[in-house]
Amino acid sequence: MMKRDRLKKLAGDRKFISGIYNYCDRWCERCPQTARCLTFASLEEDSDPEAQDIRNEAFWKKLSGIFEETLELLRESAKEWGIDIESLDSTDDMESIKARDDAAENHLLCRAAKSYSKTAEDWFKEKETLLFETAAAAREGVDLDEAFEVIRWYQYFICAKIMRAVRGATEDEEEQSDEFPSDSDGSAKIALIAIDRSIAAWAVIHTYCDEGVLDIIAFLDRLRQAVEKAFPRARSFIRPGFDRIDQNG
Repeated sequence: MMKRDRLKKLAGDRKFISGIYNYCDRWCERCPQTARCLTFASLEEDSDPEAQDIRNEAFWKKLSGIFEETLELLRESAKEWGIDIESLDSTDDMESIKARDDAAENHLLCRAAKSYSKTAEDWFKEKETLLFETAAAAREGVDLDEAFEVIRWYQYFICAKIMRAVRGATEDEEEQSDEFPSDSDGSAKIALIAIDRSIAAWAVIHTYCDEGVLDIIAFLDRLRQAVEKAFPRARSFIRPGFDRIDQNG
């Protein structure tokens, strides 16, 4: 686990872009901004390669440890300012958070995203043999492997980000503040990007195997439209470090 003094030092480095890790796809090995990401710098210090793989339990344990250290730093800073964070967590607050989490779990968009995750998993299980045969028969240079990797990476990520967006939208309504960019829009945007890339990957697979693929693409497209309708400002959200502000807009 990273020591707090080391985390403090990293956090104070101005090369890191504030909040860049909130709206990325966690695919560090493909990210052009890792040198400016505090989360990546924190994870990179772990020599265990499994701790740097989002699909591995070690990654989440490492990330959890970093969050714990960050929370401890927050408590220390709050104490210096005479604020008792623990006293802010009332029973009513915890019940309210649980109610929002339950509402998000049962939201139509979240249920649809979960359904996609399961459908993709079932499809791969049923078509695994066919996929290997197709890949073996395909000519050199075909990007089937890339398509498989993209789909697998975003298979559960889409649902996680949509749930965060839905939960965040509820909090936005309660706070009723337009002063800052909405976290729910940012979460919805990265979910939409993941959907876009997944649809493109499924389209590649459809070139070689059309068993049920069009149905999955159609489902994802409907999910994409539903997310865009629920979060109409998501596409225009500017993600720190990733999106440029249109000076002519």
